[in-house]
Amino acid sequence: MGLVLLSALCTAVAAVVVTGVVRAGRREARAERARLAEEARRQARRSLETVWAMNDREFEEYVAGLCRRDGCTDVRRVGGSGDLGADVIGRLPDGRKIVVQCKRYAKHRTVGSRDIQTFNGTARAEHGADVPVFVASCVFTKPARAFAARQRLTLIDINLLGFWNNGTALASLLDLDIGRSGTHRKLRSDHD
Repeated sequence: MGLVLLSALCTAVAAVVVTGVVRAGRREARAERARLAEEARRQARRSLETVWAMNDREFEEYVAGLCRRDGCTDVRRVGGSGDLGADVIGRLPDGRKIVVQCKRYAKHRTVGSRDIQTFNGTARAEHGADVPVFVASCVFTKPARAFAARQRLTLIDINLLGFWNNGTALASLLDLDIGRSGTHRKLRSDHD
């Protein structure tokens, strides 16, 4: 009987130890995944330092180039005075018309809902967009993201732009739920 109790006690202790080790391993794995995701975001942002150095026209050409890389056709930069909110126009690989508004702002700025509302008023009505996309070199405010989600506009902020720049296909960015993704916090300025 004593041997049975000792054996049961040893089994219980072993189970507690194994459970603790497994939980610690899972916590460690979660922490590592979070660390790697954060590092990927930082790396993407570092690779975009040149974006903040571009002028508006160069930024529009850069976005047009990313569209071409991802299989868009008939891509042309149309931005400039009187563009009515369209800086890049083209066709997605599936034939839908894409209209892109580009805003190259300093990294510490944000794009608010007023800019998104203006783009929404022209993208489909004036340009016939099937897929309106707003690309910014900074982040969007929470109200801007909420408005865009309601209007089915795609927002690509600096974080998503970093992933797009590093090879993520445009098609996968178009499927994101922007109302629930991203951040509206301003990035720290280099001048702080």
